[in-house]
Amino acid sequence: MKKILALVLALCMIFALAACGKKAEAPASSNPADAIADEMTSKDGKYTVAFVTDVGQLKDKSFNQGTYDGVKLFAADAGVSYKYYQPANGDQATDDDRYNAMKAAVDGGASVIVCAGFMQGGALERAAKDFPEVKFVFIDGWSLGLPNVVGIAFKEEQCGFLAGYAAVMEGYTKLGFCGGGGGTNPAVNRYGYGYVQGAEAAAAVKGVNVEMNYTFLYGASFQASPELQTLVSGWYENGTEVVFSCGGSIFSSITAAASANDGKVIGVDVDQSGQSDTVITSALKGIGEAAKLALEAAMNGKWEEFAGADGAKTLGAAEGAVGLPTATWSLKNWTVDEYNKMFEDIKSGALAIDDNFENLASTEHVALNIVE
Repeated sequence: MKKILALVLALCMIFALAACGKKAEAPASSNPADAIADEMTSKDGKYTVAFVTDVGQLKDKSFNQGTYDGVKLFAADAGVSYKYYQPANGDQATDDDRYNAMKAAVDGGASVIVCAGFMQGGALERAAKDFPEVKFVFIDGWSLGLPNVVGIAFKEEQCGFLAGYAAVMEGYTKLGFCGGGGGTNPAVNRYGYGYVQGAEAAAAVKGVNVEMNYTFLYGASFQASPELQTLVSGWYENGTEVVFSCGGSIFSSITAAASANDGKVIGVDVDQSGQSDTVITSALKGIGEAAKLALEAAMNGKWEEFAGADGAKTLGAAEGAVGLPTATWSLKNWTVDEYNKMFEDIKSGALAIDDNFENLASTEHVALNIVE
């Protein structure tokens, strides 16, 4: 468990840290995983490590890509073959489609398979039982009670809180939240609920009131869409200042709307500031590093130690696994030092954040407008 403490408090730099000793030279971008090909050719046609994507695109510059970056970095460092698999039928993929992708990975030689997203649960349980010799890493998952599966979840409410607090301390009082998964994704729901709590805490400190548009409309597939862009453009035109984009490729729709309306955006999962100058900060979690650590454990005979007795890990501030990016800090009215102090309070438990998103509601200083 101690090793997980390396999980990214400089989350924006996790890949730079993970890439030490990597054979390829660092790319021009700040992400060394960009220098590693997404697809490789194996001499024997077999691939030791596999990645099965969540819904959305592999190169979503968010959840899928961030997780696969960790897979690629591990494979490059370890000198093992790797391949990614996308379930058939895109955002309409069924459990059978996901299972077939996992089976294809097993048939292709994988001894460890990283599966991204909570929707993998049913297919993953079936595959893990059918292929007990293969180890499965379930990112954004939970314990399946199987010795060859480790589920890794995150305390998204903590970094969501920090993002909401940062936005209001920066001076924004008209906020928005757009979530992926149609309201059924627990990780996204925790992000959003934490965001509301953070906005409330900062508004109380400043003695201001906050208005927040909050929706899962048009985000169920985690894909960009004209409908979502139109919705968010309307928000900006009517005074919304900053929107938390919480759902993979929907980021493209939200930043397009922001760019057209001089609006601002909060990114998610990875540091998205390099993708749009509308981004003021990002709510981050160490998805790539978690995948990398699990792969290291699986390949180095430490699986049981890593997975623990129940086959589940929940990582948060205490493990350095969530936060805001400080290396690209652009906020003017809330400093890195102030952020670090709050982070330490969350880490120690002095500042507790509720993770039960069923409690989502307007608060004393935050008026929610839930758009359904």
